[in-house]
Amino acid sequence: MRHTPANGPSQRQLRVGEELRHALAAILMRDELHDPDLAGVSITVSEVRPSPDMKHATVFVTTLNGAGMDTVLPALRRAAPFLRGQVARAVRLRYTPQLSFQADTSFDYAQKINTLMHQDAVARDLAEDKDSDDEDGA
Repeated sequence: MRHTPANGPSQRQLRVGEELRHALAAILMRDELHDPDLAGVSITVSEVRPSPDMKHATVFVTTLNGAGMDTVLPALRRAAPFLRGQVARAVRLRYTPQLSFQADTSFDYAQKINTLMHQDAVARDLAEDKDSDDEDGA
């Protein structure tokens, strides 16, 4: 089955993405990268999305508190060939995908939504909706 926006990624893509995520997280935890921009930086690999042909993978990363991404992303992109070689040793695939690194903004987005949901105006609106639902149901 092909990946289309209608049916999403295949089971194989999801499984391979998760294996790649675990392998990259372990490699980054071992602190084998000798780049000063990555020294002492805690990097979280939140998701890996392989392409349908498994020859490319987008790696979504974030740092603790999201700080320093403007220096971490270029450093990871420079280290991509080394990381690809390490992944090839850790995960058995016919082709080891080319790695493309991007900042994971989902945590920032979730925090923004959480902040919005806790504003007084939103809480008041939600309380009014709940009251009107209770009246309709009674």
